[in-house]
Amino acid sequence: MSHKIKRVYGINSRLTSVVTSTLLAVQLALPAGVHAEGTSGEGAGQAGTHPTDVGYSPYVDRDYPTRVYFGDTHHHTANSGDAFMNGNQLSPEEAYRFARGEPVVSSSGIPVKLARPLDFLVISDHAEGLGVMYEVYNGNPVMMADETLARWNKMMKAGGAESGKAMNELISAQAQGTLPDPVTNPKIAGPLQKTVWEAYTETAEQYNDPGHFTAMIGYEWTSVPGGNNLHRNILFRDNKDRADQVMPFTSWQSENPEDLWQWMADYEQQTGGRVLAIPHNGNLSNGRMFETVDFAGKPLTKDYAERRARWEVLQEVMQTKGNSETHPSLSPNDEFANYGIAGWEYGNLTMEDKPESPEMRPFMYLRGGLMNGLAQERKLGANPFKFGMIGGTDIHNSLTAIDEDNFFGKHVNQEPRPQRWEHVSKQGFGKTRYTWQYTAAGYAAVWATDNTREALWDAMKRKEVYATSGTRPTVRFFGGWDFTAEDVNTRYIARAGYARGVPMGSDLPAIKKGASAPGFLVVAMKDPEGGNLDRIQIIKGWLDADGNTHEKIYDVVWGDAATRKPDRDGKLPPVGDTVDVANASWTNSIGDSDLAAFWTDPDFDASQAAFYYLRVIDIPTPRWTAYDQKRFGIKMSDDVPMKHQERAWTSPIWYTPG
Repeated sequence: MSHKIKRVYGINSRLTSVVTSTLLAVQLALPAGVHAEGTSGEGAGQAGTHPTDVGYSPYVDRDYPTRVYFGDTHHHTANSGDAFMNGNQLSPEEAYRFARGEPVVSSSGIPVKLARPLDFLVISDHAEGLGVMYEVYNGNPVMMADETLARWNKMMKAGGAESGKAMNELISAQAQGTLPDPVTNPKIAGPLQKTVWEAYTETAEQYNDPGHFTAMIGYEWTSVPGGNNLHRNILFRDNKDRADQVMPFTSWQSENPEDLWQWMADYEQQTGGRVLAIPHNGNLSNGRMFETVDFAGKPLTKDYAERRARWEVLQEVMQTKGNSETHPSLSPNDEFANYGIAGWEYGNLTMEDKPESPEMRPFMYLRGGLMNGLAQERKLGANPFKFGMIGGTDIHNSLTAIDEDNFFGKHVNQEPRPQRWEHVSKQGFGKTRYTWQYTAAGYAAVWATDNTREALWDAMKRKEVYATSGTRPTVRFFGGWDFTAEDVNTRYIARAGYARGVPMGSDLPAIKKGASAPGFLVVAMKDPEGGNLDRIQIIKGWLDADGNTHEKIYDVVWGDAATRKPDRDGKLPPVGDTVDVANASWTNSIGDSDLAAFWTDPDFDASQAAFYYLRVIDIPTPRWTAYDQKRFGIKMSDDVPMKHQERAWTSPIWYTPG
């Protein structure tokens, strides 16, 4: 059950919506530089009282995160071969400048600037052929001796659609293992790639500004066997001195994730550094992201499960290539499952080999992966799919510009122009993917103690992160056995959460004697520039005694609660819709600016392993297609969605019997 709390803060008696929202912002530490939350202490923080167990100032010994940082862990510049072939001319330096809030000119000649700077950026250019396409474009004689590369040179020089065709040929050749020798031969391409890598890490050092903006070093390992997306982004905790001791491991060396993990282990042993991997786009893996056999088709082992859980602590749930949370065929009782799905359910990354089928989906969507993890843990004694949720963009034009009214697309040929919505991205199986099916998404939200490489990486490692579809809401999620409804009737919610429970990404401690069910503290505040909140949901997955997995969605707390009531079946009516499509606008006259609740699991069974994560849903707002239609004075076809409900997903909290 849940309890929506009328929050009382003990600051006079003014409980207007403005004061409530302002104080919740302080509690959640959203504004830059604001740190106004107490340290842990039993019973502290009730209305009209002062904590006494830590002296007068309640913040002296506080050691938990009080601010969430927003950024992008998945970003491509002209150093990525496919990005360069598609017209990207912007370097890592320009990408960092843009992320920090400076205006730049896009590769298609359009001035662009972020509405709000990012807190951090990971440039994750493809390790495969890093910088090599520059040489193909420039007509390197060794490269031009190869017939395919000479043809790509001409196509890139032609630009436009021809350059895009060359990029698609590159991706298909990589998927089929038929890349020309000069780009994969380490004796030819290796020296160039080393130069590009060291120049990139030098630029990251230049733009890294601890405490203000973090340029975290990373790259993408782009395994795509048969067109099935098994990509991982590799994030370094370290600086240039350690990162330069190695060259990024590529899928041209091996497409097997286990070989990547071994490289990661070798890196840590050799340098004393730290790395982690973030897989993405399980929705384009045709059932391979969470398959219950290894790369060679053999059943998983405990050793495999432990290594995967160590190296792959996060999964990217949302980006420009769609949503990987779940699918309506997997979650028929989830009314919000059909989000960011259109066009992406046709098949794998290259739309080759075979089309996507319902049988594949439990092994490609994250909710299915989490449930498979529970089943594998019972079988193996370790959970290979125990991951947190994070967002990323996967943009390939050096511009993390994903606000709906400022969306610059994934590739240069998807940057703003009147007809970009109908541009053909990919074809196969008698289906077509269009640019309108790309989503303006998503962000990584990280609860870190400071804006540094080390603090952000540590927060990711412990999974204290959440994903958003492109907005910047502030979300807290704690689980424990000792919480009460009064814990959200205070400005010190996080104090109680850390003192007597665990945050998102954690395991519940052993069940306490006399406890009947775990309790959860859920808190969210809207993006200051976004739509109000519709509701907060808890998604639960569990494993029964027979080894079958189940899921259930609970509406925990919702906006307009005074007039909006669940029906006899417990179904909450829609929040409403204020979107004016013709003018690409909406009003925040429905929903709430912030929501908080204490919730206990009414269906808890102490013998059943389970996970819980939050999903925060906004009221309807215009999609980027509505802004394009308004600004360019065009009319898109009726199948193009003009509005949607932005959302956030937290990392889970797990319960394990015994």
